[in-house]
Amino acid sequence: MKKSFRGKHFLDLADFSRDEILFILDSAEDLKKRWILGEEPKVLHGKILALLFEKPSLRTRVSFEVAARQLGGESFYLGPQEVGLGKRESIKDVAQVLSRMVDGIVVRTFAHENVLELARYSAVPVINGLSDLHHPCQVLGDLLTVKERKGNLGVKVCFIGDGNNVCHSWIVAAAVLGLNLTVSTPSRYQPKEEIWGWAQKKSQESGAKIV
Repeated sequence: MKKSFRGKHFLDLADFSRDEILFILDSAEDLKKRWILGEEPKVLHGKILALLFEKPSLRTRVSFEVAARQLGGESFYLGPQEVGLGKRESIKDVAQVLSRMVDGIVVRTFAHENVLELARYSAVPVINGLSDLHHPCQVLGDLLTVKERKGNLGVKVCFIGDGNNVCHSWIVAAAVLGLNLTVSTPSRYQPKEEIWGWAQKKSQESGAKIV
C-alpha cells in the first residue's frame, strides 16, 4: 500500500487513519532495516529541516538531526534565543519566513496552540516534536518498538504515571489503532477530559479497549 503524505502536517495522531499510522510504522521499520544492512536510503536528499525548539531537549534534538542526516537531508537548530517564538517574533511571521527557506519544521513548544498556529501559516509540513497536549513522535517510537519486539501491536499496554502529553498521544493511538490500553494516574493528574471522551467515542468504531 502506497500512501502520499506530501504537504501534510504531523500534529496529532488523531489526524491520521489506522491504515496511515500502520503505513508510517511499516515505512520506518523498512528504512531502519535498510540502514542496518548498510544501505543509505536518501529519501530526504536535498531537503532541509528546521528544528524550532522553544523547549530544549537532548533526545528529541539528536533524534531528528541524526535522522535527517541518515536519510540524506540537512537540519539546523533554532533555540528560544534565536527566535523568541510568539514574543520577539510572531508565530505567523516565523511560519512564513521559514516556509520560504526550508522543506519542513519540527517544533517543540510549551503550548499546543503554538503548534496549531504555526501549521496554520506554514506552507511546508510542521511536525509536532512536543507540546503540552501531545507528543505523537514519542508514541510512534514506542509503537515501533512494540511492533519490532512483539511482531505486532496486539498486546495489552499499561500507562502508569501522570496524564501528560505522552499519555494523551497513547490514548489517541490506542483509539485509532484499536488497541487494549489501561491508564493509571493519580487522581489529580488525570488525562484531559476532552481527549478521553474523544477516545471513548473513537473506540466504538475501532474496537479499542481503553480503561
